[in-house]
Amino acid sequence: MAFKSIPKLAALSRVEIIAYWVLSLSSHLYSFYHLHKFSKEHEAGLEREYLLEKGTLLNGYKRDPNDFEWTFWSDWAKKSLLWTLTGHAVVSKLANTIFPKFRIVVMSVYGVLAACSVLGVKGLAVVLTHLALSFVVAQLRRQAVTWCCATLLLSTLHIPALQVLQRSWYDTEEEYYLLLFSLAVCGLRFLSFSLEHCWRPQEAGGLARLGWLVAYSFYHPLFYNGPIILYQDYLQQIQRNPEDNSSGGWKALLLMSRAGRMLLWWLIAEYMIHTMYMHCIQANETYLEMLPPWALGGLALALVQFFYVKYLVLFGLPSMLATLDGLVPPKLPRCVSIMYSFTGMWRYFDEGLYRWLIRYIYVPLGGSRHGPLRQVLSTGLAFGFVCLWHGGHDYLCYWALMNWAGVLVENAFKTLLSSSFVRSFTESRLSATARRRCMALLHSFSTAMLILSNLVFLGGTHVGLIFWERVFVQGWYTVAPPMLAFLYCFAQIGMEWMPET
Repeated sequence: MAFKSIPKLAALSRVEIIAYWVLSLSSHLYSFYHLHKFSKEHEAGLEREYLLEKGTLLNGYKRDPNDFEWTFWSDWAKKSLLWTLTGHAVVSKLANTIFPKFRIVVMSVYGVLAACSVLGVKGLAVVLTHLALSFVVAQLRRQAVTWCCATLLLSTLHIPALQVLQRSWYDTEEEYYLLLFSLAVCGLRFLSFSLEHCWRPQEAGGLARLGWLVAYSFYHPLFYNGPIILYQDYLQQIQRNPEDNSSGGWKALLLMSRAGRMLLWWLIAEYMIHTMYMHCIQANETYLEMLPPWALGGLALALVQFFYVKYLVLFGLPSMLATLDGLVPPKLPRCVSIMYSFTGMWRYFDEGLYRWLIRYIYVPLGGSRHGPLRQVLSTGLAFGFVCLWHGGHDYLCYWALMNWAGVLVENAFKTLLSSSFVRSFTESRLSATARRRCMALLHSFSTAMLILSNLVFLGGTHVGLIFWERVFVQGWYTVAPPMLAFLYCFAQIGMEWMPET
């Protein structure tokens, strides 16, 4: 999952870069227009089949509620999460002002009580049971035993009998899913604590270690959905006084700025599902086959862009509150339209999960330090774990395999292009700008496969197969060439914006 370095990219003329920007933005807007046009033309049929909602943001428009995550977290935010997150901010501020020595204890108690209020006593008991088992096994300081315990606990989320039992505790499916998501995210924290204890045990006594695990696991802003902060980072950062790094005026300005950006991201996400019924369309193979080429491209771009904007909101609010508490959360996702490699997507979309995978799976298994075979194995096991953690469904297996293959192919190309023979050959025959254009051309193919894998993740195997058939089989000479040309422009902008990728 890590690449060898290559020479610094050559700079292109300002006119050429502007041309890439114009072509990229115009292709986005034009394809979105065609998707919007298709959505309005088939609005009546989509409403009958997928129950479009009455628009709340734009008069005269329906709203597509069929993205499960967006609808799920929006509903929970209205019901309770916005209130409990606001309560956390108030309690944390008061504790830091009145009882600074007990701030962490107060936040821990609040986190447990907030989880209990939403998950219920039985749901909280399940989380505490997983925590207790993880803590006990961690005291053995055996990595293999720790991983076995974590894998068994994760597998309990998919045992039908337990699923039926846990569903019976709640009145709605949404309450059960919230418990499921909480257990999955907490599982990563339990593993982080346990493996850190295996490597460098804390000097504190057993009760103190348990207290830190509870504080880390039940830190309320990150409890339900992340982003993930490693245990060692949490331990170092939470003990600092959050008032030490900035003045009150600066913090207030930072808070307003981030709140304004989150409101803007939320408005963009809502605008997209009011004007483009992308999630309804992707669920119906007939509509996918009917889409004109430009609308088909617009659907692919809209799905991945909505996924990006959605996680700016879902990670943005918890990250803002964590920053106010003195933590340094992972950076928010980078725009997917300038992601031109599988490695860049994994490194910069969910930085917290990427760090977790690198520290606890990739590096311990050898990574790139012990030859290509160990690198292939450690990368494959990292993707295998991600697949299992997300649920292990068939389409997730295909998605993980596509990403594994993409990373390996990119790594092979990077190694080849970094070799002294190939480097001297290309440098003697191509100018620096020509080499950059060749790299962007290669990246356009990588970007096409990256988008295809994301479509499998977001819509299922059938969506990926239809796109493959329509773009690369039926449209290999009509659709694929202009698509690759626009992806070439995307790659050039990404290389300009993120040369480190």
